[in-house]
Amino acid sequence: MSSHEAGALHTPGYGGVATVPNWLRPPADTNELLPMLWSRTVRRDDDGAVRVGGVDVRELAAQHATPAYVLDEADFRSRAVAFRDAFADSFAGGQVYYAGKAFLATAVVRWLVADGLSLDVCSGGELAVALRGGMPPERIALHGNNKSDAELERALTAGVGRIVADSLDELDRIAAIAGRLEVVAPVMLRVTVGVEAHTHEYIATAHEDQKFGLSLADGVAAAAVRRALELPQLRLLGLHAQVAREHGVELPELDLGGGFGIAYTSEHDPLEPAGLAKGLATIVERECASAAVAVPRVSVEPGRAIAGPSTLTLYTVGSVKDVPLDHHAVRRYVAVDGGMSDNIRTALYDADYSCTLASRASQAPAVLARVVGKHCESGDVVVRDEFLPGDVRRGDLVAVPGTGAYCRSMSSQYNHVPRPPVLSVRDGVVSVVIRRETEDDLLGLDVG
Repeated sequence: MSSHEAGALHTPGYGGVATVPNWLRPPADTNELLPMLWSRTVRRDDDGAVRVGGVDVRELAAQHATPAYVLDEADFRSRAVAFRDAFADSFAGGQVYYAGKAFLATAVVRWLVADGLSLDVCSGGELAVALRGGMPPERIALHGNNKSDAELERALTAGVGRIVADSLDELDRIAAIAGRLEVVAPVMLRVTVGVEAHTHEYIATAHEDQKFGLSLADGVAAAAVRRALELPQLRLLGLHAQVAREHGVELPELDLGGGFGIAYTSEHDPLEPAGLAKGLATIVERECASAAVAVPRVSVEPGRAIAGPSTLTLYTVGSVKDVPLDHHAVRRYVAVDGGMSDNIRTALYDADYSCTLASRASQAPAVLARVVGKHCESGDVVVRDEFLPGDVRRGDLVAVPGTGAYCRSMSSQYNHVPRPPVLSVRDGVVSVVIRRETEDDLLGLDVG
């Protein structure tokens, strides 16, 4: 249960907390940083300031301003390597395709290349970043439910290793473009398996009633297999045991997708890559034995599980106010200099996040606060409920962990607020991965 489901309220100080779920209780020490929520180099200095990648967040704010996404390079790369090794060991050469939709930049692509991962992209823009970053085309997969002819042609011209087809019509278009280019297109089929995940309906991608994939239930997936095998311009790489039984061919590859979780709050307890790989290997081996087919080459597509924990977003506090509610309760609102333009997930998915006072230590009693943004929307919430020291004030820095996945990717210029930079930190060195947008950038697109 999340705190907003329980309607958590507070009066200033600990004693006035009402209707707070078990997992959200005042901490013994608001200065504590729970390891599962933060990237692996995050620490507090003796004076209470947060340090990440060997860099004091106060220095980051002074030199680069806020809000800012702060990417812990060592953490990102260690998680990527952990997935690479876990799936290579459990699946005898299993391949990891980092899901670029989580967060993508040329620097990230260079890390992936150096660390031996592949890359999954789902648009022409992501493909452009992948190629610019030096990802070998044969290690690129192109996803997407509505790829344009131009995107398909660019992918085939570049020589991507796989195109994940999403419809019968797309198979025909891929074949036509491949024929014109005189190449054979390597394709996989995205199958909808009819599994209903317990998650927000906007991010569930395996059930039947959604835009992605070819349905097993109504026979479209089987028709797509037949079509792909018939077209000489296509080389079908993979699906599942049904192909061997119905079509007399064993396909060499099986992509299990992604969707692996991370800890956004203390109630979350995600599996480590080794545990995930071992569990999935057991299932695949069992099902292949049951169907009397060889175990295929397996690939997965983690994005959030690599990028998410590696990044925190750093904000500066503006106004702090207590708003009266019913029954003599109040809610404390802590407004920061970003908001839904740099993290839409709370407003869009009811996502939960945590945060901490990052610029100093405090011994003030904990107060249940709501961290909100500066945008002209009542739903502009960054952290719905979190205990912060009761003396949080204007000018303090607040850090929100777990913002490496989808926050920058889904960011906007709402209210004409320029997007924050992405700053990579490692061993005390700060590198600008993506620079901060400026008002000149905003006005440069306005040709009226």
